[in-house]
Amino acid sequence: MRAEAGRAARRAVPRSSHAEWSAPSTRRDPVALLEEQEQTRVPELVPLRHERMLASPFAFYRGAAVVMAADLSGPANTGLLVQCCGDAHLANFGGFAAPDRTMVFDINDFDETHPGPFEWDVKRLGASFEIAARSRGFDAAMTQRIVRQMTRAYREAMTEFAGMRNLDVWYSRLNSDEILARWRGKVSAAAAKRVEKNITKAETRDSMRALTKLARPFEGEFRIASDPPFVVPLRELGLGAHTDEQEAMLHERFAVYLRSLQGDRRLLLDGFRIVDFARKVVGVGSVGTRCWIALLMGRDNNDPLFLQIKEAEASVLEPYGVKSAYTSHGRRVVEGQRLLQAAGDILLGWLRAEGLDGVTRDYYVRQLYDWKLSPQIDTMSVELLTAYAELCGETLARGHARSGDRIAIAAYLGSGDTFDRAVAGFSSAYADQNDRDYAAAVTAFAVPAKR
Repeated sequence: MRAEAGRAARRAVPRSSHAEWSAPSTRRDPVALLEEQEQTRVPELVPLRHERMLASPFAFYRGAAVVMAADLSGPANTGLLVQCCGDAHLANFGGFAAPDRTMVFDINDFDETHPGPFEWDVKRLGASFEIAARSRGFDAAMTQRIVRQMTRAYREAMTEFAGMRNLDVWYSRLNSDEILARWRGKVSAAAAKRVEKNITKAETRDSMRALTKLARPFEGEFRIASDPPFVVPLRELGLGAHTDEQEAMLHERFAVYLRSLQGDRRLLLDGFRIVDFARKVVGVGSVGTRCWIALLMGRDNNDPLFLQIKEAEASVLEPYGVKSAYTSHGRRVVEGQRLLQAAGDILLGWLRAEGLDGVTRDYYVRQLYDWKLSPQIDTMSVELLTAYAELCGETLARGHARSGDRIAIAAYLGSGDTFDRAVAGFSSAYADQNDRDYAAAVTAFAVPAKR
């Protein structure tokens, strides 16, 4: 029955149809979409958002999830719903510490997570590899092969998950040792050694490392160091008489966050005290959203904890997908992350807070540094980018298998490469569209293009 649902979807929306992309006459102006999104952002940070997005076509693609969401909503979709990442580009995958202190590989950004057809995530991921490979100077044949390998890995992993028991799917995860073992047969010894070195380095990126980078000693304690506009301590935000009021609100809202955690995690955080707050600029497309970091201390000054408190707005998929089950966008992000990730942050939670401007906003909270390992796209060879593409495809399939009907999706995809080739065709056409949108944004925002 479940497999028949997938085959029925294939008849309604042939796999080859996913190759199609051309901008319809009714397409929204991408610059207008970005400007509309920026209406809720911190005004003085919007120019920095433009600067980061317009550094390259790939940087623009990273920040333009709202544009692609509108584009993906146009064609007929399979109706095979999953918990979409919503922004499944290749830089939103990486390594981090699981609760058992093992380095795992997974999706690591969920601001846009929302239910939607599985192919929306696959297409966004495919186009990101097309754009990244072009930026590396790889020829068209190499680039298309990378995208096909990503989609093939997704398809074959989904078939494997379809044959697994429910609990086995849920417990499945990829750790760094397994990845290195796989890659030793696929990439050069030098590339494997470099990846291993990066993993070892990532394992030092914890709160103690963050303390040396983000804080300075002050009267026997630590305070977050000023580095405007990227990091601005609360005391320097120019709030005047409202500074104490803002700090009191943050402390009060922290208590609300604690109520979103399991009892054991609340008990853990009871052993910490809040030392300082600062506003921090994060990401590319996220620049301008309200993001705080909190420095907490536990037993003594050698026991720091940094938490990130990030604003959660409506997902870019929300206008085009099913209605969210949650009234809080912070909770939407947290619940979506828990569905998609095999091993998540034990301190992941959410809260709602009213700002000094009287606007109530949603936030989610997570650890700021926990062995974060990001892909070094600018230095990846063809072989390494291909291996990384396969890893991302498999990881996305696992998240979708946990949250959607893996048997129906596997039946839709089938055993041939029709879907693989279609996604590669779409990715090439959409990369061309991204170049046109990037050029339009450079002109509109008057930021010199950097290629």
